[in-house]
Amino acid sequence: MVAAGAALADEVGLANLTMGLLAERVGVRTPSLYKHVGGQEDLNRRIAVLALSEAADAVGGAVQGYAGRDALAAAARAFRAFVLEHPGRYAATIGVEPSGPDDPLATAGQRALGAFTAVLRGYEIAESDVDHALRMLRSLCHGFATLQAANGFQWSADIDDSFEWLIAFADRGLRAM
Repeated sequence: MVAAGAALADEVGLANLTMGLLAERVGVRTPSLYKHVGGQEDLNRRIAVLALSEAADAVGGAVQGYAGRDALAAAARAFRAFVLEHPGRYAATIGVEPSGPDDPLATAGQRALGAFTAVLRGYEIAESDVDHALRMLRSLCHGFATLQAANGFQWSADIDDSFEWLIAFADRGLRAM
Protein backbone atom coordinates (compact mmCIF):
# COMPACT_ATOMS: atom_id res chain seq x y z
CA MET A 1 0.00 0.00 0.00
CA VAL A 2 2.86 2.39 0.83
CA ALA A 3 4.57 1.80 -2.51
CA ALA A 4 1.31 2.51 -4.33
CA GLY A 5 0.85 5.66 -2.25
CA ALA A 6 4.40 6.78 -3.00
CA ALA A 7 3.94 6.22 -6.73
CA LEU A 8 0.68 8.15 -6.64
CA ALA A 9 2.32 10.99 -4.67
CA ASP A 10 4.98 11.20 -7.38
CA GLU A 11 2.27 11.39 -10.00
CA VAL A 12 -0.18 13.86 -8.41
CA GLY A 13 1.96 15.55 -5.76
CA LEU A 14 2.01 14.80 -2.05
CA ALA A 15 -0.41 17.62 -1.30
CA ASN A 16 -2.98 16.01 -3.61
CA LEU A 17 -2.57 12.48 -2.26
CA THR A 18 -5.66 11.37 -0.33
CA MET A 19 -6.80 8.09 1.12
CA GLY A 20 -9.77 8.15 -1.27
CA LEU A 21 -7.57 8.66 -4.31
CA LEU A 22 -5.25 5.87 -3.20
CA ALA A 23 -8.18 3.52 -2.60
CA GLU A 24 -9.47 4.27 -6.08
CA ARG A 25 -6.02 3.64 -7.57
CA VAL A 26 -5.59 0.25 -5.90
CA GLY A 27 -9.20 -0.77 -6.47
CA VAL A 28 -10.51 -0.98 -2.92
CA ARG A 29 -12.92 0.98 -0.82
CA THR A 30 -11.34 3.66 1.37
CA PRO A 31 -12.12 1.91 4.69
CA SER A 32 -10.11 -1.10 3.47
CA LEU A 33 -6.94 1.04 3.45
CA TYR A 34 -7.14 1.36 7.22
CA LYS A 35 -6.16 -2.31 7.52
CA HIS A 36 -2.78 -1.27 6.15
CA VAL A 37 -2.22 2.31 7.33
CA GLY A 38 -3.57 4.35 10.23
CA GLY A 39 -4.67 7.28 8.08
CA GLN A 40 -3.26 10.04 5.91
CA GLU A 41 -0.58 11.10 8.39
CA ASP A 42 0.59 7.49 8.81
CA LEU A 43 0.65 6.99 5.05
CA ASN A 44 2.70 10.16 4.52
CA ARG A 45 5.10 9.13 7.28
CA ARG A 46 5.57 5.69 5.74
CA ILE A 47 6.16 7.29 2.35
CA ALA A 48 8.83 9.46 4.00
CA VAL A 49 10.56 6.36 5.40
CA LEU A 50 10.46 4.72 1.98
CA ALA A 51 11.78 7.86 0.29
CA LEU A 52 14.64 8.34 2.75
CA SER A 53 15.62 4.68 2.37
CA GLU A 54 15.54 4.91 -1.42
CA ALA A 55 17.50 8.17 -1.41
CA ALA A 56 20.08 6.64 0.95
CA ASP A 57 20.46 3.67 -1.39
CA ALA A 58 20.80 5.94 -4.44
CA VAL A 59 23.34 8.30 -2.90
CA GLY A 60 25.22 5.60 -0.99
CA GLY A 61 25.53 3.46 -4.10
CA ALA A 62 26.63 6.41 -6.20
CA VAL A 63 29.54 7.38 -3.93
CA GLN A 64 31.01 3.88 -3.57
CA GLY A 65 34.65 3.95 -4.63
CA TYR A 66 34.83 7.74 -4.93
CA ALA A 67 36.37 10.41 -2.74
CA GLY A 68 36.57 14.18 -2.70
CA ARG A 69 35.05 16.04 -5.63
CA ASP A 70 34.17 12.81 -7.43
CA ALA A 71 32.17 11.59 -4.42
CA LEU A 72 30.53 14.98 -4.03
CA ALA A 73 29.52 15.04 -7.69
CA ALA A 74 28.21 11.47 -7.58
CA ALA A 75 26.18 12.15 -4.43
CA ALA A 76 24.76 15.42 -5.70
CA ARG A 77 23.79 13.93 -9.06
CA ALA A 78 22.17 10.89 -7.44
CA PHE A 79 20.21 13.05 -5.01
CA ARG A 80 19.04 15.38 -7.77
CA ALA A 81 18.00 12.44 -9.94
CA PHE A 82 16.05 10.94 -7.04
CA VAL A 83 14.17 14.17 -6.34
CA LEU A 84 13.37 14.71 -10.03
CA GLU A 85 12.16 11.13 -10.44
CA HIS A 86 10.25 11.03 -7.14
CA PRO A 87 9.09 14.55 -6.25
CA GLY A 88 6.01 13.44 -4.30
CA ARG A 89 7.73 10.93 -2.09
CA TYR A 90 10.66 13.30 -1.55
CA ALA A 91 8.19 15.99 -0.45
CA ALA A 92 7.02 13.60 2.28
CA THR A 93 10.47 13.80 3.89
CA ILE A 94 10.35 17.55 4.47
CA GLY A 95 9.46 18.61 7.99
CA VAL A 96 8.62 15.15 9.34
CA GLU A 97 10.42 14.28 12.57
CA PRO A 98 11.21 10.91 14.11
CA SER A 99 9.32 10.05 17.27
CA GLY A 100 12.46 8.54 18.81
CA PRO A 101 15.70 6.73 17.99
CA ASP A 102 13.90 3.46 17.16
CA ASP A 103 11.51 5.12 14.71
CA PRO A 104 12.08 3.75 11.18
CA LEU A 105 12.15 7.37 10.05
CA ALA A 106 15.20 7.99 12.24
CA THR A 107 16.95 4.91 10.88
CA ALA A 108 16.26 5.85 7.27
CA GLY A 109 17.29 9.45 7.92
CA GLN A 110 20.57 8.35 9.46
CA ARG A 111 21.30 6.17 6.43
CA ALA A 112 20.69 9.11 4.10
CA LEU A 113 22.80 11.39 6.25
CA GLY A 114 25.52 8.73 6.38
CA ALA A 115 25.89 8.77 2.61
CA PHE A 116 26.60 12.51 2.63
CA THR A 117 28.82 12.17 5.70
CA ALA A 118 30.93 9.70 3.70
CA VAL A 119 31.38 12.39 1.04
CA LEU A 120 32.75 14.80 3.64
CA ARG A 121 35.47 12.33 4.63
CA GLY A 122 37.22 13.30 1.40
CA TYR A 123 37.63 16.84 2.71
CA GLU A 124 39.49 18.20 5.71
CA ILE A 125 36.37 19.23 7.61
CA ALA A 126 36.78 19.70 11.36
CA GLU A 127 34.48 17.43 13.34
CA SER A 128 32.85 20.51 14.83
CA ASP A 129 31.92 21.69 11.31
CA VAL A 130 30.47 18.43 9.93
CA ASP A 131 26.88 19.33 10.83
CA HIS A 132 27.28 22.72 9.16
CA ALA A 133 28.78 21.11 6.03
CA LEU A 134 25.94 18.57 5.89
CA ARG A 135 23.35 21.33 6.14
CA MET A 136 25.10 23.26 3.39
CA LEU A 137 25.14 20.23 1.09
CA ARG A 138 21.52 19.42 1.84
CA SER A 139 20.49 23.02 1.22
CA LEU A 140 22.33 23.23 -2.10
CA CYS A 141 21.12 19.89 -3.41
CA HIS A 142 17.58 20.18 -2.05
CA GLY A 143 17.16 23.73 -3.26
CA PHE A 144 18.40 23.06 -6.76
CA ALA A 145 16.50 19.79 -7.23
CA THR A 146 13.19 21.03 -5.85
CA LEU A 147 13.38 24.22 -7.89
CA GLN A 148 14.11 22.19 -10.99
CA ALA A 149 11.29 19.75 -10.23
CA ALA A 150 8.90 22.72 -9.91
CA ASN A 151 10.14 24.16 -13.23
CA GLY A 152 11.69 27.03 -11.34
CA PHE A 153 14.57 27.66 -13.74
CA GLN A 154 13.05 29.49 -16.66
CA TRP A 155 15.99 31.28 -18.19
CA SER A 156 18.19 30.16 -21.06
CA ALA A 157 21.29 28.83 -19.26
CA ASP A 158 21.54 25.04 -19.43
CA ILE A 159 20.28 23.49 -16.18
CA ASP A 160 22.87 20.71 -16.22
CA ASP A 161 25.65 23.27 -16.65
CA SER A 162 24.27 25.20 -13.70
CA PHE A 163 24.20 22.05 -11.59
CA GLU A 164 27.81 21.25 -12.46
CA TRP A 165 28.67 24.82 -11.50
CA LEU A 166 26.97 24.23 -8.14
CA ILE A 167 29.05 21.07 -7.58
CA ALA A 168 32.27 22.92 -8.40
CA PHE A 169 31.24 25.77 -6.08
CA ALA A 170 30.53 23.36 -3.20
CA ASP A 171 33.81 21.52 -3.82
CA ARG A 172 35.80 24.76 -3.68
CA GLY A 173 34.04 25.77 -0.49
CA LEU A 174 34.62 22.42 1.20
CA ARG A 175 38.29 22.40 0.18
CA ALA A 176 38.68 25.92 1.59
CA MET A 177 37.53 24.77 5.01
